[in-house]
Parts: sequence; C-alpha cells; structure tokens
Amino acid sequence: MRKTHGARRVPSDLRHNRFMVKSVEGICRNGKVDLVEPLDEAEGSRVIVTWVGAPHSVDLHERGIDESQAADLRRRLATFAEDWDRPEMTAYDELPPR
Repeated sequence: MRKTHGARRVPSDLRHNRFMVKSVEGICRNGKVDLVEPLDEAEGSRVIVTWVGAPHSVDLHERGIDESQAADLRRRLATFAEDWDRPEMTAYDELPPR
C-alpha cells in the first residue's frame, strides 16, 4: 500500500531511495529537452526536469571596468569559487542587501 504525503501519492520505491539519481545537462527546444550526453539507462522511465534560468549579463561599463579588467578579476576570484559554490553558502543569499 502506498502512503500519501499531502494530496500526492509518492511511490514506495521513491520514498525508500531505491533508484539512482543522475543529473544530466540539456537544452529545451520546442517543449522537448535535448540531452547534452546520452542517458540510455533512463529510456522509458520517469524523469524530473529542473529549469535553470540564463544568467543575467553585467554592464561592465556601468561598473567602471572593461572586458580585460573583468577577465582579470574573474581569474583572481576563481580561487574562491569552490568555497562560494558549497551548499551551505546559500545562507548568505538570504541576507538583506546593505
């Protein structure tokens, strides 16, 4: 028998994590997702698609720098990227702006 969580039924296999979870990048075109790499093992199975919005562009001139200065800044800040991308760092995203 399946248990219900709210109004939706959750298949027992999903509740007990018997399935492998794999993330694959893709591009949405005309309502269909074209995968960047093959995922043959998923053929005919259910999937969950998470949309990732395009990053917004930054007006460098408005910030007082040119493309070469931006490239230098990205290169120097790259050493911090691993720390910034850690899941626990999302707590800082919730802080109000100063």
